[in-house]
Amino acid sequence: MSENPFTGYTGRILTEDGVYSQSEVGLANRNSGNLLETLALDITPIGLHYLLIHFDVPLIDESTHRLDFSGAFDAPYKLGLDEIRALPQVTLPVTLECAGNSRSGISPRAHSMPWMYEAVGTSEWTGTPLKPLIERARPRGDAVDIAFFGTDYGYDKGVGHHYGRSLTLDQISELDVMLVHSMNGQPLLPQHGAPLRLIVPGWYGMASVKWLGRIEALTKAFDGFQQVQTYRFRDSYEDPGRPMTTMRVKSLMVPPGVPDWGSRKRYLEPGPVTLVGRAWSGGGVPVTRVEVEFDGSWCEARLEQQTGHYTWTRWSCDWQASPGEHVLRCRATDANGAVQPLDPPWDVAGFANNSAQKVQVFVGQR
Repeated sequence: MSENPFTGYTGRILTEDGVYSQSEVGLANRNSGNLLETLALDITPIGLHYLLIHFDVPLIDESTHRLDFSGAFDAPYKLGLDEIRALPQVTLPVTLECAGNSRSGISPRAHSMPWMYEAVGTSEWTGTPLKPLIERARPRGDAVDIAFFGTDYGYDKGVGHHYGRSLTLDQISELDVMLVHSMNGQPLLPQHGAPLRLIVPGWYGMASVKWLGRIEALTKAFDGFQQVQTYRFRDSYEDPGRPMTTMRVKSLMVPPGVPDWGSRKRYLEPGPVTLVGRAWSGGGVPVTRVEVEFDGSWCEARLEQQTGHYTWTRWSCDWQASPGEHVLRCRATDANGAVQPLDPPWDVAGFANNSAQKVQVFVGQR
């Protein structure tokens, strides 16, 4: 293409809370969230794991696909899928959450994918550790960043680019980053990054680059669009922002009872109810406490054993449901003392909103 037909926008697109534009509905039709009722499962079924796809899904022939290690490496090389599968294999359960999850709860909200609570899921990812592969390529002494590029390409705010993110050499050494080819015991599906993707445990999902085609060692900090122009915490549109990394502490509950089709409000009969849900935090930090609010009073929930270093924790709490309308909330605390807030933390793009979930419930008469 000889010229860029997309001028994009340089400022804010005005939005109205609770009212979504045709373009936002289009994004919601392309992407999908987990169903909250499946929070009862330790592992999210493949077809229910959330999806955020920036551009088009590349349809890649895995028999000819090669992962290219290039740039400031002393020993650059390429790997095919059979070679990757022949390397030492690891299966790691990891909870991933989209950085934009719960964006619709921010006011005024940003114009983007209108996530509510559903952009989170836990899968068992199979592949090989990344660190030995980087060491094999032998980064030069002046290498400071390792950039990861997907084969997907498109425009955002008028900037054409392959989706790309980076990690420092120190981060690669400290994190259990994986080169992944399978999900829940099955080869990756096209929408989940087939045939090869990155998984960065404990970080928001934007770091786990899909459809991975190239790993490049850089002698200066990576300045790709998805690294410096988005996925940053900004207090204003002029703020250059701060990078997003580990997930904030958060909890969700399985909505009790049965739903109303349109509003998703809940109905149940009066009597004893056991509420269940999941809680998680970033960087492998465990959740130490979950509380549930019933009509202004907070109740301590029971926590089960975490099933993996980077997975969510199941919680449960008993409630004596009485007739009338109720709003239920849950909040988590992690081992670092971080507490899930009741009100949304402000961010220009609505990133990392970990405020307490609200579930509206109507309990019938006896």
